[in-house]
Amino acid sequence: MLSTVTADPPKFRPLERFWPYADLPEQPTEEELASLDPDLHEALFGARPRPFSITLVFPPLDVPDFLRALELARGSAEYRETGAGTTLRHRARFWSSDALNLRDLFAIVGGSDATDVLIDDRPVPYARELWLPLVWFLIPR
Repeated sequence: MLSTVTADPPKFRPLERFWPYADLPEQPTEEELASLDPDLHEALFGARPRPFSITLVFPPLDVPDFLRALELARGSAEYRETGAGTTLRHRARFWSSDALNLRDLFAIVGGSDATDVLIDDRPVPYARELWLPLVWFLIPR
């Protein structure tokens, strides 16, 4: 009979736990809370009081004024980048008081079908055709 037990002591002793779990904090970080789906955030923490907003979400585009678009997006009320590589998306939230910058950014990135327009963080019908032109009325003449 062949024995699998060796006389040599083991060189490595595993930790006394069942699985190599990552050490995660008990509370979510601010970045994790910001990336939550709006409906999930509302279900967990209740409705957040904030003003009406329009958010433009767009990937890197091959348009002449894209650097200007990034400058306008970074100057919005809330800006963040999500993803990496081919899934990189720029997300810029504008309040109704910032309608001029929203219009200028949409003029640059709005021609792409990959650009999403969100009303209060939700995709709604006719966001491009109805909601944005209504916000343009807020621009002082």
